[in-house]
Amino acid sequence: MPDWAIWLVVAAVLAGGEVLTLGLFLGPLALAAVLAALVALVGGSAGLQIGAFVAGSIASLAIVRPIAKRHMHVPARVRTGAAALIGQRATVLERVDADHGMVKIGGEIWTARAYDEDHVLEPGARVAVMKIEGATALVAE
Repeated sequence: MPDWAIWLVVAAVLAGGEVLTLGLFLGPLALAAVLAALVALVGGSAGLQIGAFVAGSIASLAIVRPIAKRHMHVPARVRTGAAALIGQRATVLERVDADHGMVKIGGEIWTARAYDEDHVLEPGARVAVMKIEGATALVAE
């Protein structure tokens, strides 16, 4: 069996191990094995193949692994704009019913409607923003 084929088998075994463990260690080594296979394919000696594997391993562990680790731990999606208001507390300024009303959310005044159409919320009540529809906050106690 040619050297390049042996390196490709090693790369496949390492890649398979990475898929099973997700340790971000075997994958970079698999990339180095592919590099060694390329060196073997162009006729490099066994020493040159091993040197390419070692250098590729060090480089891929130093460069690829940290990048992959950062992408594995993506922060939670940050809500912005009106979506960030959902779940916030508000104060009723003008009576809120199924048709109209006013609330103060985080220092801003919003038009509001009752989330439950049969509820009426009186001024001074503390409510939660359940949904935003256009420029109107749907609120409930």
